[in-house]
Amino acid sequence: MSAPILIMGATSGIGAIAMEDAVGRGRCVRAFARSADSLESTDLIEPFAGDARSAEDVAAALVGTRAVIYALGIKERLAMLWEEETLFSDSTRVLLAAMQASGNKRLVAVTGFGAGRSKSAMSSIERIGHRAILGKPYADKDRQEAMILDSDLDWTIVRPVILTNGSKSRGLKILRDPSTWRNGLVSRRNVAGYLVDAVENGLDIKADVVLSS
Repeated sequence: MSAPILIMGATSGIGAIAMEDAVGRGRCVRAFARSADSLESTDLIEPFAGDARSAEDVAAALVGTRAVIYALGIKERLAMLWEEETLFSDSTRVLLAAMQASGNKRLVAVTGFGAGRSKSAMSSIERIGHRAILGKPYADKDRQEAMILDSDLDWTIVRPVILTNGSKSRGLKILRDPSTWRNGLVSRRNVAGYLVDAVENGLDIKADVVLSS
């Protein structure tokens, strides 16, 4: 059996669905999250409770893994309108250093449409609204993406558009050319499926993509 995929943020959102998708393909997953103790250990799922900002925890979680899916998120709250966010950059700084030391070079990281250079694909109205509501978290996603771009890992930056709880379908569009980037809707299950595909099939290495439907 192949080495496990480390999924960071495996107990909620896209990370939890990516874990389900990988296990459904018979792949081993090391499920990293603060609340990973809530998961049942199986032949294919190894819960690993830890803090993504802890270098010790992340280094231990990486041992023996073959790829990392980064799917950490934050809970939406009113205070994110004015509070500085640092989770994405802090945890990515720790992860990149640990990956360099571990020999695991494959990173598939979820950010979001409007982060990094995808911001230029938004209309002026979209940018104003996005900045007003999500400005603080996305400023940190910008910092996160810059770190990943500067690394020598085999990275893929994945930017979903507006997420839905729809089923997995064949309608996923992987927008690789910046001239095609646009906002829209995409199901979490389609995004999760792409993340596992990217690991399994070596998709879009050293590339940033937008996912839509």
